[in-house]
Amino acid sequence: MDEWKILITDGMEEIGKNILRDVGETHDRTGITADELMTEIGEYHAVIVRSRTKISRQVIQAGKKLKVIGRAGVGVDNIDLEAAQELGITVVNAPTAATIAVAELTMALMMSLARNVAQADESMKAGSWIKKQLTGSELYGKTLGIVGLGRIGSAVAERASAFGMPIVLGYDTAEEKLSALRELGFETVTLEDLYARADYISIHVPLTPVTRGMIDATAIARMKPGVRLVCTARGGIIDEDALLEALDSGHVAGAGLDVFATEPPGPTKLVTHPNVIATPHIGAQTREAQTRASVDIAHEVKSALEGGALRWKVS
Repeated sequence: MDEWKILITDGMEEIGKNILRDVGETHDRTGITADELMTEIGEYHAVIVRSRTKISRQVIQAGKKLKVIGRAGVGVDNIDLEAAQELGITVVNAPTAATIAVAELTMALMMSLARNVAQADESMKAGSWIKKQLTGSELYGKTLGIVGLGRIGSAVAERASAFGMPIVLGYDTAEEKLSALRELGFETVTLEDLYARADYISIHVPLTPVTRGMIDATAIARMKPGVRLVCTARGGIIDEDALLEALDSGHVAGAGLDVFATEPPGPTKLVTHPNVIATPHIGAQTREAQTRASVDIAHEVKSALEGGALRWKVS
């Protein structure tokens, strides 16, 4: 009989499941409800989630046999880390799996904002030919500000440089990340300086009590008139009411948003704004990233159950 029981709540590629089957009995309960999770979690030694499933303190307390929680992706804001630590439960993630996918989506959103791609497509499908009304701008020669210089922010900086954005400004609270960006030849600045100078601002910080609402009305007011904002990080970092007001006034020329404070957000005024490109949290949704995430988290959870070395222990 298998020693361990492993629960998968949000789906996983078969290659990852096969890795887990080497160590235990694996159950894929994609789409499990919160109530069902509370009822069933007590049977399992490990649970693997993506962003949909919330692993609350109540879930953790109900998981009497839990030894490890795996997040098949980067962000762990849907897991109560404090409760897991108190009960001695290991939390691991797969932080490198989606780096390329999210960085590429960030560039796609910036390019779409610059060239009115969404509006052009919509007009063509409606039978219109409004060429002159869709005059855009170039990324070439524009200044990009990156808030958060982890793997994804740094990958965006490198890609933006290839597009001829001559000045890439980076901000982070961690000196080692600033140093790494400087070694790549980019400029690091204060947050206030970044706001004042950037034509495009891309957000790549995790959602924490400190970063929640950090892009508020005060921050936006400090930004260059006509700035364009892109966020592929987490909903809640941008104050959506403040952003909507700035879009309506024209102070913010456009926004590319892959994440929202409430998901799905529905057809809100922000989502349907003509100067917003909205996507349904698809940053990590590439075949390649999903495969990498499945393999990485499967190996990490397997190692945690077997007492092996961990590459990406969160807590």
